[in-house]
Amino acid sequence: MATIKELRGKSADELQGHLLDLQKERFALRMQKATGQLTKTHEARRVRREIARVNTLLGSKK
Repeated sequence: MATIKELRGKSADELQGHLLDLQKERFALRMQKATGQLTKTHEARRVRREIARVNTLLGSKK
């Protein structure tokens, strides 16, 4: 998990890359949940919130 300070230090391109990684992780967690293999249910919430943070920072950098 990246802190907000770390995210603010990244460029827009780095944030886009991080966002893509988070979206892939979110998809994998959703698939685990659907198949009943998700043990750390709090991870889905963490990823969803970090995606929102990155999107907010991307919007402010434009």
